Amino acid sequence: MSMRIGSRLLAALCGCSMLAVSASDVLADARGQWKDGKEAYEKTCGYCHEKGIGPKIKGYGRLPADIIKTVRSGRNAMPAFRQTEIDDATLAKLAEYIK
Repeated sequence: MSMRIGSRLLAALCGCSMLAVSASDVLADARGQWKDGKEAYEKTCGYCHEKGIGPKIKGYGRLPADIIKTVRSGRNAMPAFRQTEIDDATLAKLAEYIK
């Protein structure tokens, strides 16, 4: 593995791990819900997927069900997000926004 790929992977793992731990800190309201899919994307997914750490995912054309499955189970360096971090209703809105 080249040094560049290794350092990029390390940055992705650190960033995504930090995001998973701090996801509840960026919620929109006291009930822990975002107002829409755009806000959820900007406050969670965008940390990695808009900064070149993770791949671009917005407008990629994936089915919402596939997006939901990836968010709940994780993929490669991306951690899984539990329902306590992104509730089902917000995740559905997020999947519609990303597709």
